[in-house]
Amino acid sequence: MSIVVVGSVAYDGVETPHGKVDRMLGGAATYISLASSYFAKTKIVAVVGGDFAAEDEKLLADRGIDLEGLERVKGGKTFFWAGVYSQDMNDRTTLRTDLNVFADFNPKVPESYKKSPYLLLGNIQPSLQRSVREQMNGLRLAGGDTMNYWIKDFRDELLATIKDWDFLLINDAEARMLSGENNLKRAAAKIMAMGPKTLVVKRGEYGAILFHGDSHFMVPAYLLEEVFDPTGAGDCFAGGFIGYLAEKGVDLKAGHAGATELSRAVIYGSVMGSFCCEKFGVDRFRTLTRKDIDARFQEFRNFTEF
Repeated sequence: MSIVVVGSVAYDGVETPHGKVDRMLGGAATYISLASSYFAKTKIVAVVGGDFAAEDEKLLADRGIDLEGLERVKGGKTFFWAGVYSQDMNDRTTLRTDLNVFADFNPKVPESYKKSPYLLLGNIQPSLQRSVREQMNGLRLAGGDTMNYWIKDFRDELLATIKDWDFLLINDAEARMLSGENNLKRAAAKIMAMGPKTLVVKRGEYGAILFHGDSHFMVPAYLLEEVFDPTGAGDCFAGGFIGYLAEKGVDLKAGHAGATELSRAVIYGSVMGSFCCEKFGVDRFRTLTRKDIDARFQEFRNFTEF
C-alpha cells in the first residue's frame, strides 16, 4: 500500500531552550513522509528551489520516499521559516516566513501516483488540497490538516474541501474555531457532520483524542526527559497515523477499520511525534528504526493498561 503526501518541504531556523539551529531541513511534507515511510511506501508532492541540498534529498531517498513529485525550481529558493520557542516550549514566535517558491506551489500529481490508495494533505490552501484529491483515482482513505488562517479567512473554501475527507487532524484551538464550540465533544460532533467521519484532536503535551462515530479514545503524550525541538511533531503524528492505517490496508469507506485499528493508529502517531522531539529537526530519523518504534508503542500499551 502506498501513501501520497502533499505539503511543504522547507528549511527552518529554530531556537529552543536547548540551543539554536540557523538552517535545517523541515516542512510538513518532509516530517509526514519521514514518519509514514516506516510503515508504507511514501510518495511526496512538493516544491523546492535550486538551493535544496543534495544531502537533504538523499535523506528522503534513503528512507525509500518516492521523489518523482518533488518539483525543483532552478534559480528559486526553498520555503524558509524561522521561530523561537518559549521556555516551556508550549508557545513559539515566528521571526521570519519566506514563502519563496512555495508561494506559487500548484501541486501536480505524477501519473504514477494517481492510483495510490492513501492520501495525506498537509497544511496548504484548501482549494489546492481539493485539487489534489480530484487528481487521485481509487482512494481508500483521504484526509489531512488545516490551520487557523484557513479556518478564519477561507472558511467556505475549507468546508467545501473537507466535506469529502475521511479524516481531519487539527489541534484543540482549531477544533473550537472551526466548530464554534468550546466543549471538545460538541465540537467534534459538529466537525464530523461537516464531512470527516474520523477526527483527531491533537493536544500537544496532553496527548490526543480520537473521535469516530459515537465513540472517542484518549491517548496521553509520551513523557520525554528532554524535549529538544517540537517542530514537526504534529506532522510526524499525522505520518504515523496514516502510515499505520496504510500498512494495515484500512478502508474506512468499506468499514474495514474498527475502533482498535484507529486507536492503534493514534498511538503510533503519538510515538512518531515523540521521537521527533528528541533532537533538532529531522535528526532523530537518521538513526530511528522500526524496532525502536514498536518498542515505544509497547511502552504506550504498558503505561495505559489497567
